[in-house]
Amino acid sequence: MKFRLAFGVAALTLSLSAPAFAADLKYPLGEGPFHWENFEALKKIDLKGETLTIFGPWRGDDEAHIQVVLEYFRQATGAEVKYSSSENYEQQVVIDTEAGSPANISILPQPGLLADLAAKGRLVPLSADDAKFITDNYGAGSSWVALGTYKGMDVASSFYAFPYKADLKSLVWYVPENFKDQGYKIRPTMEDLVKLSDQIVADGGKPWCIGLGSGGATGWPATDWVEDMMLRTQPPEVYDKWVTNEIKFDSPEVVGAIEAFGKFAKNDAWVDGGAAGVASTDFRDSPKGLFSAPPKCYMHRQASFIPSFFPEGTKVGTDADFFYFPPIAEMPNLGKPVLGAGTLAAITKDSKAARAFIEYLKMPLSHEVFMKDGGFLTPLKTVNQEAYVNDAARKQGEILSSATTFRFDGSDLMPGKIGAGAFWTGMVDFVGGKSAQDTGAAIQKAWDEIK
Repeated sequence: MKFRLAFGVAALTLSLSAPAFAADLKYPLGEGPFHWENFEALKKIDLKGETLTIFGPWRGDDEAHIQVVLEYFRQATGAEVKYSSSENYEQQVVIDTEAGSPANISILPQPGLLADLAAKGRLVPLSADDAKFITDNYGAGSSWVALGTYKGMDVASSFYAFPYKADLKSLVWYVPENFKDQGYKIRPTMEDLVKLSDQIVADGGKPWCIGLGSGGATGWPATDWVEDMMLRTQPPEVYDKWVTNEIKFDSPEVVGAIEAFGKFAKNDAWVDGGAAGVASTDFRDSPKGLFSAPPKCYMHRQASFIPSFFPEGTKVGTDADFFYFPPIAEMPNLGKPVLGAGTLAAITKDSKAARAFIEYLKMPLSHEVFMKDGGFLTPLKTVNQEAYVNDAARKQGEILSSATTFRFDGSDLMPGKIGAGAFWTGMVDFVGGKSAQDTGAAIQKAWDEIK
């Protein structure tokens, strides 16, 4: 979400039903790494004559991928399925629900917006069995249930939003050849990562490339760092209270996470270009140092999308690879936390077909088809991992499915004036020399001024 907002990628409004290839299933029944028994189970649900409307965020390649997923539902159940999207899909969902003409299923990457819709009575609660399924079958399942649980008009909380398609942020990127040349090893703890950083400095190199530049959104990459540090230094309950401002930005917990980020970003010896270069370096350019000869840096912490900005022809898994941004060994009670984002499917107009679609999302098949097509990660533990389009996606999927805690990008959960405003600018001020305490106090002041 943060990346999407930062760049405002333009796309044409799409309103599409079945694709041209609808007559044929892309992956023939009985072949490949798929749970075909799911298709047979779907065939027992007779939806002939029923129309299922779905409104979601996916356009371009992702729209083509979801249409492949939907085709199996169409052919198994006999339902007519119509998928549509819009560049301004968040606003459109609000307009449609308020007008009483929403799609049966609305899929959104904003839990905050879904919570607002639930509070207004615009969402239909899912079942307790749906929530239990997530708890039992998703990595960090209780985290995902909490992400889709909101207060309704009657104030009582219910499970409304089924998670489908995840994004992963807690990654450190590196060039395997550079590590091999220097004899560097990936270790499983934050303490080891600090030792490795010091070793790289002792060997005459720079361990990290960090760039916060992003035009009008400059500063947002630092918020991901702070969020990851919050999850590695504090229980997830503290993180939850932080994003709702129950725990203030200038509290010791948050200031400590900002300082933990500063250990990396404000250390001239650790960062290519020194601390002064962090804010001025565009985040899209920041990983280039990994590929210089000799390397200008050896590691880069960024989400799963960053290979889009690697040199053309870079093969992930060979030319570049990643590892999980590790937890702190001295805090074993915090487990293996993961920071990310994802899309959530909610019923905005109830029907038999809508309920059947939620059942489809429980089936590994609905995940595996998208996995095979590409651009899809899932925390569902029952999928066939061989369905992933490549080894890199498989490794990221395994990080998600083995996580003990998952938390949504914190700045995306905060009010826009904070998460896409004061938090961004505060991080620029911090790397520019302001203390963590003063930075937290300034962001908190901005939050306090929101009426």
